Amino acid sequence: MNPPSLPTLLYRYFFFGWLFRELPPNATPFERGLVLHHNRRQAVWLPKYIMRWLWCGLLLYGLAGMAELGFGSIAPVQLAYAASAACMSIAIMIATAWVGLMHRPDRA
Repeated sequence: MNPPSLPTLLYRYFFFGWLFRELPPNATPFERGLVLHHNRRQAVWLPKYIMRWLWCGLLLYGLAGMAELGFGSIAPVQLAYAASAACMSIAIMIATAWVGLMHRPDRA
C-alpha cells in the first residue's frame, strides 16, 4: 500500500469531509440511522480540527501583527488578517457541526 501524497495529507489534516458519509437522496429510515450513527462516531475528531484551525488563525493573526510593524506595504498585512478571519470562521463552522452531531437528540 502506497503512502498518501503530500496534498492528500494536507487536505486530510485541515478538512474533515472525508471522515463522514453522505445520505443518499432515497435513503430508507434504516440507512438514515446507519449514516447518522457513523457520522456521530466520526464527530469525536472534530475538536482536533477546531484546534488546528484556531492555531492557524492565531498564527496568521500574530504574523499580521508583526508584519504591520515591519512592512511599509499594507497589502500583505491585510491578506494575513483576512486569512486569520477565514480560519476563525472555519473553526466556528466546525464547532457548530460538532455540537449538532454530538448533542442532537435522536428522533423517535
